[in-house]
Amino acid sequence: MAFRFQKRIKLGGGLGLNISKSGISPSLKTKMGTFNKNGCSVKTGISGVRYQNSGCMVLFAFTGIITFLIYTIKHL
Repeated sequence: MAFRFQKRIKLGGGLGLNISKSGISPSLKTKMGTFNKNGCSVKTGISGVRYQNSGCMVLFAFTGIITFLIYTIKHL
């Protein structure tokens, strides 16, 4: 049996840092799903079913910037 370590640190506004034994990576949780450096996972509305795609880093970066701007404007 392999050892597995994973921890998520919430930064606010859906942004977070995922820490595991392979390193640290940013992620963004939205109402639609989760976006991270490895791809995206989108909710389907069916319990336990999600769509996962790799290679949507551009979408992750764009969504992260927009979420950060909205969060910053709300809290001014």
